[in-house]
Amino acid sequence: MERVLFLVLMFSVSMAGAGFDKGLACYESGDYSCALKEFQAEADQGYASAQFNLGLMYDGGQGVKQDYFKAVEYYKLAADQGSAIAQYNLGFMYSNGQGVKKDDFKAVEYFKLAADQGYVDAQYSLGLMYSNGRGVKKNKAKAVKWYQIAADQGHASAQINLGNLYFNGEGVKQNDFKAFEYYKLVAAQGDAEAQYNLGQVYRQGRGVRQDDFKAVEYYKFAAEQGHASAQVNLGLMYKKGRGVKQDNRKAKEWFGKACDNQERNGCNNYRVLNEQGY
Repeated sequence: MERVLFLVLMFSVSMAGAGFDKGLACYESGDYSCALKEFQAEADQGYASAQFNLGLMYDGGQGVKQDYFKAVEYYKLAADQGSAIAQYNLGFMYSNGQGVKKDDFKAVEYFKLAADQGYVDAQYSLGLMYSNGRGVKKNKAKAVKWYQIAADQGHASAQINLGNLYFNGEGVKQNDFKAFEYYKLVAAQGDAEAQYNLGQVYRQGRGVRQDDFKAVEYYKFAAEQGHASAQVNLGLMYKKGRGVKQDNRKAKEWFGKACDNQERNGCNNYRVLNEQGY
């Protein structure tokens, strides 16, 4: 999960005052001292949008010295007024112990507030918390629930995680075809992890007809983005001549790339082929 680090335009008329637009204009022009002044004036009047944006500036050290404690202070002011984006960022700060003592229970509390308002990153984060048993009792079924809500809104990481749960039958009835559907959906967006997972699915023939050529295609997509496991598997496909013409030199090349990414199997395979003179 990642906290939101972009300025908001406006939550509602009641959440921003007359100086808000000027603050945004100053920020966008790179005049952070002007933006800080305008947002501070708005925040002091109780406007949530300005409070949140002021929190962001302290969070990122823009126009001020980075100060997580001040960021949390302003996020909380906005969160208490019902700002979902501030509630989400506050949950992130609690989950990572930035500006506050690390507290997964508090993190879940704020993620839930934002998730109930339809904030998709918070819904995904709740899925993670239930999946890993952080701040709540581990519950894969509840993780599926929140991942599904986020996935239905197009959240790529939620779609991948949901695919993984279907693939492994965790929190949901095992379903290879559903896993394939979610992996394919995200792979089409260029996501390396989903592309690697699709390669695995095609190589194993789970939820789809077994196809080494397709496996190589998706391993290559992911490998070219630096995905270490995909690089190893692509090397193995070249080494064994599966879905591609057998080529130990090509295999060694991909094993070497994986080794550069600190992948142990890549290093071991590279060393063996190197010793064999390839």
